Amino acid sequence: MNLRFDKIFILLKRRKSIKFLSRFIPLQSNKNYSFLRAEKYKMFLENTVNHKEQFGWIEVICGSMFSGKTEELIRRLKRAQFAKQKVEIFKPAIDTRYHDEMVVSHDSNEIRSTPVPAAANIAILAQGCDVVGIDEAQFFDDEIVTICNDLANRGIRVIVAGLDMDFKGNPFGPMPALMATAEYVTKVHAVCTRTGNLAHYSFRKANSDKLVMLGETEEYEPLSRAAYFYAMKQNQEKENEHDIPSKD
Repeated sequence: MNLRFDKIFILLKRRKSIKFLSRFIPLQSNKNYSFLRAEKYKMFLENTVNHKEQFGWIEVICGSMFSGKTEELIRRLKRAQFAKQKVEIFKPAIDTRYHDEMVVSHDSNEIRSTPVPAAANIAILAQGCDVVGIDEAQFFDDEIVTICNDLANRGIRVIVAGLDMDFKGNPFGPMPALMATAEYVTKVHAVCTRTGNLAHYSFRKANSDKLVMLGETEEYEPLSRAAYFYAMKQNQEKENEHDIPSKD
């Protein structure tokens, strides 16, 4: 009986075009007959397209530094380009670490982009697009949230990548609002440089309190929760030592 139930369930599950599937519940069985009750349940399908409603959606890729956010963004955008969809990529004009006009991942994957000084420029430049990609979204002003939702409402697939937390471990800029309004959120992780565990904190090694400071491995390292806690504790102890007046 269990084997028959499993086979029926798996067969129906593979019919991807069906949003509501039948689940068969065994009620009674004997040697010759099995009685089943069919129930309907809703199945969640990622990136479904409703052809009756011409709306897009928002995808957010978030995580710490060195977690592969930009790598994943580039992968999705290149797949869309391969499908001959019209794709536009944007990044904040202040991000010139690797190239002025290219979105470049830490492992040197790249895709051509348009640097913009403010989120409002994206709405103007994204006319006629099927897919819009936005990198380093945490550096944009809060209007980026409205812009992304407007684009999705116009039928555009919007893919956003950015840091979810700043170097102090606080939610970064417009990212929390983007994650809240997005249909799909992917959180990627780096590997902690001190413990080897999953890392989701971006620890700043450089001595600076500026919220926005572009940098690489010389300025930042990805840490796990425990490693980040102890690193921040050590920094605080050093600061307290400097604050103690000398006994001269």
